[in-house]
Amino acid sequence: MTNQTRAASVLELESIFQQELATDRWAATESAYALASRYRDEGDWGKSREWVKQCLELLDGFPADTMEQVATTRTSVGGVALPNYLHEGVVRDRFGELA
Repeated sequence: MTNQTRAASVLELESIFQQELATDRWAATESAYALASRYRDEGDWGKSREWVKQCLELLDGFPADTMEQVATTRTSVGGVALPNYLHEGVVRDRFGELA
């Protein structure tokens, strides 16, 4: 159980993101959001901004007309709590000037 609750390192998250990008673009979008959060929390604004941009670019490829279409499939990624709904407005609200 400890491994499941341990927060993944940003390098581990980046590796997971790369795998997800090839297999599950929505999961990759959630991971990009988590990476943006982790880098922001560490004070690495440049890296956080890169991941916000990646998240927004991925979100652009998904429909966002209904709540079901933007509902997250996981509650957290790598120790970062995800919002219930993930869309451009949420990302811009959470990351402000970084978005």
